[in-house]
Amino acid sequence: MADKLSDPIGRLMGLRYKSHPWHGVHIGGEAPSTVVSFIEMVSTDTVKYEIDKESGYLKLDRPQKYSSLLPALYGFVPQTFCGRRVGDYCSEKTGRKGIIGDGDPIDICVLTEKTIAHGDILIDAIPIGGFRMIDGKEADDKIIAVMRNDVVYGKYKDVLDLPDIMVKRLKHYFLTYKDLPGTTTVAEIPDTYGADEARTVIQMAMDDYSERFDNLGTLLYGK
Repeated sequence: MADKLSDPIGRLMGLRYKSHPWHGVHIGGEAPSTVVSFIEMVSTDTVKYEIDKESGYLKLDRPQKYSSLLPALYGFVPQTFCGRRVGDYCSEKTGRKGIIGDGDPIDICVLTEKTIAHGDILIDAIPIGGFRMIDGKEADDKIIAVMRNDVVYGKYKDVLDLPDIMVKRLKHYFLTYKDLPGTTTVAEIPDTYGADEARTVIQMAMDDYSERFDNLGTLLYGK
């Protein structure tokens, strides 16, 4: 980016005003190996929350119509963007032409043994894999991560190390939570990838963000 949001001006602005979770929170100096993650939803939520992209506040998107609870913390990685690189990479891996990024920050599921009461928080997470999810013609990858220093899940270094049932629960949630009677979901998960590829996807999303929001520092700070 032309003007990194982690510079001193950005940090001072964060002291006076609420930082925008997508643009004003730094992804962390160890990314993509460890990433700061903004958590929108926790396992006990019965409604879907998501960030309002304009204001940065957490809003209620919709109540879940059926029993569909998240098996992990869920949110996104700040200063990422699923754009051209993410879409092209999905096309390359699946052999399907015309896949584009969904235009959102990259989603992340964070596993932890702790009970987290609510979203709207930041967590340091270590990516261990992901789902290559396609929704219509859009790449909608879901990164799978563990909370850093978690006493139970912190030992897992790759999604292949996880108990199979945990991966199946996550996959089931994302393939069914939008379902309504008489409708057919267009979302699919062609494959699951490991930690190395998860870091590759995050880096591409970081590069897509830098390209898409190259002038964000100028817009925010006038320089």
